Amino acid sequence: MTFTRILPLTGVSLLALSSALQAQENSPTTTVLDTITVISDGKENIEATGGTVVTQEDLEILQPSNVSELFTRESSISVSGGGGPSKRIHVLGMEQSHLAVSVDGVPQTATSWHHTGSNVVDPVFLKRVEVEAGAAAADSGFGAAAGAIRYETVGALDLLEDGKNLGARLGLSYGTNGRGLSGSAAGYGRHEGFDWFLMTHGATGKNYENGDGLEILGTEPAARNILAKLGYEAEGHRIELGYERSRDKADRLIKMNMGLAGDTVHPLEVARDAVNLKYTTTAPTDMWDPEVTLYYSENDYWRPNYQNRTNGNMALDEDLFGGKVQNRFTFDYGNITTGVDFGRHGYFTDNYGNNNRRYRDFSTFQLGAFAQGRFEFDNGLNLSTGVRYDGHRFTDWNDNKFSDSGASVNATVSYKFNDHFEVFAGASRTWLGYVIGDYGYVHARDDSFTTDPGFSAGTAQNLKVGANFGGENWNAGVTFFDTRIDGLPVYEWGTGSTLHNSPDEARSRGVTLNAGYRWENTKIGATFTKAKVTVGGVSALPNSGTFMPIGDMATLYIDHEIPDYNLKLGASLAWAGKISDAYATTEGFYDQPAYTVVNTYAEWTPPSYENMTIRVGVENLFDETYFERTGFAASSNRGGIDPVYAPGRTFTFHTAVKF
Repeated sequence: MTFTRILPLTGVSLLALSSALQAQENSPTTTVLDTITVISDGKENIEATGGTVVTQEDLEILQPSNVSELFTRESSISVSGGGGPSKRIHVLGMEQSHLAVSVDGVPQTATSWHHTGSNVVDPVFLKRVEVEAGAAAADSGFGAAAGAIRYETVGALDLLEDGKNLGARLGLSYGTNGRGLSGSAAGYGRHEGFDWFLMTHGATGKNYENGDGLEILGTEPAARNILAKLGYEAEGHRIELGYERSRDKADRLIKMNMGLAGDTVHPLEVARDAVNLKYTTTAPTDMWDPEVTLYYSENDYWRPNYQNRTNGNMALDEDLFGGKVQNRFTFDYGNITTGVDFGRHGYFTDNYGNNNRRYRDFSTFQLGAFAQGRFEFDNGLNLSTGVRYDGHRFTDWNDNKFSDSGASVNATVSYKFNDHFEVFAGASRTWLGYVIGDYGYVHARDDSFTTDPGFSAGTAQNLKVGANFGGENWNAGVTFFDTRIDGLPVYEWGTGSTLHNSPDEARSRGVTLNAGYRWENTKIGATFTKAKVTVGGVSALPNSGTFMPIGDMATLYIDHEIPDYNLKLGASLAWAGKISDAYATTEGFYDQPAYTVVNTYAEWTPPSYENMTIRVGVENLFDETYFERTGFAASSNRGGIDPVYAPGRTFTFHTAVKF
């Protein structure tokens, strides 16, 4: 990264941070403020600048059983179809491995193989999701190339009702079209400073059929997940220990995001275990509001008993150990969060084959320091700006070591003209360290495969500008975005091949729009996204899963409550326009057809049992035959490839009881 490129943003960040400190020194009094966002009047900076927030209220409406349903109302986020482990999450056409992803503040590993899904927490455990598209804050974590995704899970203190020290929740669902049975059970409580939470969720079913009645192999539900938390509070201090366990073990397609002619299913197990320990204060002051976190996680992908071929059987194992120490300082006009974080990734691959490429171990280590300020001024000007500096070391399977360091800077500024109109602009330049990418490629490389001595760190740039409008019961916004990522890895194929940097820049640019309206017991919302995703200056092909064409996408939803009958009704529509690209055609891909999918639901609370809800839903009401926009598209390559189609019409019945 050149000094001249980072100087302007660094100057903005340092000037803002130093000005806030100077204001504090000259101020005779100190006011404790809530967390300040760039956009004033309590509106989330994330949504106001083109991102997405899924609140606890949204989750209660959606009742998502998988990540496809979690983001079904967001046109900027697309999720490919298939069985549970195959679902990949893309934000503006870029897979979430290029965002800083965390669960309860704990960083998550990137996607291990381009035919598998994105690592994500079970939606049943969630209480909130934030998707920060584009320029991410410095305290979002290391490697936030295209933004950040923050998942927050539910706990005892979120669910306990006033005056109660014990509680429980039970949920049971049944669905047609292979959805089968799923159930969850949670118990939680508190006693003399301690609080505890334990929740399990499992699902079992069959392969589903698409809208034409074709069985889609390898799509049976098979989740077995656990979330546990133990907290203790005393004299202004809080310590919380968390554990998350997920298992999915079933027969799956060998390449779960594509259908090959004559393909069959084979045993596959995907497992994840994560432990985290966090310290916070329950009595923060202006100068003391700390957070200390330590974590460890393991992510395993085990594919035995495949075919007698060199790239068949495979085991992938990734572990992550790290931590973060930060403190938030509050001033008259906002706050500054400063801290340090570190993370050590260990990677292991094995292909079980009788050849010369069995075992490979390699690792990365990151250490960084960061500062992020968020300020709101009386004149309508608001600013979020920060800087971080990271060192990164990569040790490959031949014990070759690569080390480098670099700075990342960001700034987002907004100006509010009046109560109904504001404008904003944001920019960031992010140093990514050595990007490992889909390390599962290594299992199919022989012993001559090495790392190019010139392998170097990646970088990303983000720009966004837009405006927001609003009134007493309506809101609307527009965001223009441009994200560029350079220095990504290439796992070259063939004898004497290398891991080296791609000369091609990955880019996503376009516009997103959103609008919402509330009237008494009715809420209506809509989003629209138009994005052009390119790699090396030409259209991204719908084949890698990393950068995918999305074209034009839109969503529309309506929710309505009828209090006299304890009834809630709603419907949503997701639309994707046709993609016809000359470059994709020359590479053997067929046009991606447009599709429109409608989902509906009705939820009732019996008057005599207010702790119970009964819900009926219909997904894909009109039995559309389609595949999600970021799914592997149909092509004539390799003798013919079919996409993994989404489920046809599916009825779901759900009941939940809380005690």
